[in-house]
Amino acid sequence: MCTSEHRSIPLSLEANVHEASTEAPQVVVTRERGKNVKLMKSLQQRGISVLELPLVETAVGPDRSELPDALTAGDHDWVIVTSPESASVFLQGWREADKPQVRLAVVGSGTGVVIEAAGEADLPVAFTPSKANAEHLSAELPLEGEGRVLYPASAKAGAGLQEGLEARGFSVRRLNTYNTVPVQSLPAADVEAAKQARVVAFASPSAVKAWLACVGDQESADVAIACIGSTSARAAEKLGLKRIYYPDSPGLEGFVVSIVEALEAAEPSAALA
Repeated sequence: MCTSEHRSIPLSLEANVHEASTEAPQVVVTRERGKNVKLMKSLQQRGISVLELPLVETAVGPDRSELPDALTAGDHDWVIVTSPESASVFLQGWREADKPQVRLAVVGSGTGVVIEAAGEADLPVAFTPSKANAEHLSAELPLEGEGRVLYPASAKAGAGLQEGLEARGFSVRRLNTYNTVPVQSLPAADVEAAKQARVVAFASPSAVKAWLACVGDQESADVAIACIGSTSARAAEKLGLKRIYYPDSPGLEGFVVSIVEALEAAEPSAALA
């Protein structure tokens, strides 16, 4: 449950796209602070007004301290990372372990970009499934060697990926290296502005839950929902939200398309570039 602050939390000039205005934003974006900039810029280029309302933040997971030793031990045939955040946490642990050789699989291009951006020549991505989701990763990951997998995960990640791999004969060691938790407070003015938006965009089930805890079911009844992928969309549906839009494959481009589709449905007369 969030609380509101009368004074706004300082935002960077780059991220705070929705400036003080009497007009309500068309879209609310809800990822962790600092991770909305590219999305907001892309929407802004289409003439869409956006409010950043960071509903979640990343916390250290209970198994984070085990990651460097697990990587150093080398008793795995694959290391799999399934989100940009898990890629960032993996990179930290990998460097702490003095950069051991690993065979790395990522769930999709959005996660792969984080690895590539690290600029580590000794850390190529060895496998990416045909579609960016846990179902395809678990079905398509090559079963090589003894099929041992190290899976640094979010504490809130479902069991589907691990179960799918184990059903194929893999042995999976899961480490809950990070967690996604609701922010403790939000600026009251931003919360009130967010209630007037036509579309709310979610990149994780945690953000969906945080929105409902903060704003409530009644305030969410008429809003259209855009999700980065099917996992967040399923969570939104289970929590009773309607008019949910999401791409086949997670990623920035598909996320933007889904937000535009949601906005066009919510504002049929909107002229979007």
